[in-house]
Amino acid sequence: MTQAPGPPSAAGPPDRPHHAAGDAGRPYTALVLAGGGARRLDGADKPAVTVGGRPLLDRVLAACGDAAATVVVGPRRPTCRPVLWAREEPPGGGPLAALQAGLDALAAVPDAPAGPGAPRAGTGTGSARTGPEHAAAGRPGGGTAGEEGPVLVVSADLPFLSPRAVRTLVSVPDGAEAAVGYDGRDQPLLAGYRVDPLRRELALLRTEYGSLTGLPLRMVLQGLMLHRVTAPSVTAAALDCDTWDDIATARARIREHETVLDEWISAVKAELGIELDVDTSALLALARDAAHGVARPAAPLTTFLVGYAAAQAGSSPQDVARATEAAARLARRWADESDGDAPGADGPGKTPQPPAADGPGSPSERTDDR
Repeated sequence: MTQAPGPPSAAGPPDRPHHAAGDAGRPYTALVLAGGGARRLDGADKPAVTVGGRPLLDRVLAACGDAAATVVVGPRRPTCRPVLWAREEPPGGGPLAALQAGLDALAAVPDAPAGPGAPRAGTGTGSARTGPEHAAAGRPGGGTAGEEGPVLVVSADLPFLSPRAVRTLVSVPDGAEAAVGYDGRDQPLLAGYRVDPLRRELALLRTEYGSLTGLPLRMVLQGLMLHRVTAPSVTAAALDCDTWDDIATARARIREHETVLDEWISAVKAELGIELDVDTSALLALARDAAHGVARPAAPLTTFLVGYAAAQAGSSPQDVARATEAAARLARRWADESDGDAPGADGPGKTPQPPAADGPGSPSERTDDR
């Protein structure tokens, strides 16, 4: 059973969950499917293909960085933050088998650290054994990280998955068993699920067909009560990268004028291993003032010095703002002087000028009063 998409709520913007209850604000876990043969990419390691200088898998992991626990189903590889790893049985058994393996791995997590507080790492860490004997570990009383809230299920090839889209998907409304991205068709790998109904459907499919191996992923949606999500951030995230043309489209999109700065800043922060929200408008204004009021090379040098000063002061957004404003005031004073605002004999804003040669008041025209 599925529910037809409802009209957008008038109570807030389309990306805001428009239900009063449900899973809004609850902790969630994340399950990322990163297997598959990538046949349409000539067998390339698709999760490692870069878009905007960052591997596809890392882009997805960054979008769900606040998950209480994250399991990636697929071959182990370096990742931008610690995750747990699982493999479907048999390897290459298809997305439903991978989904089951990921759920079993999440069920075995007794107390997962929250994403923002977890240490950053250059390689993926942790291992998750799957199977019936491990699926029940830590589950009495429903106290495991994998069983308490909704689970985000996404593929590893979604370059435009955003934290806003994630929060919208995991806010499963009351009366629904899954919130599924909808861009004209249901997207089961861009969805938030209640864990118990998802397990129920996987168990029914396994009973009916004897195995989950090779079954189409969409079959898991057939028995679920769906809430179809058409929020802009979710439909934007629905672009997956199955072909090289898809990769080229994604790489071109992030270089569009409206998004390129945000994409670049996110990439730099990920590369440097920092998490800091800064007022980019203020920094750009500072760079402009330094370039116009002092000299063009002053812009990058000034912003570098602002960053250095903020780091010495404590590295908080407030430290960045204070250093930015101090440098901006200096740049404005410098520009004022260069525009002729230094005090002079001819009044404010005027620089004294020597008398013109041979004109009235010039030495050759003065008489000797002696």
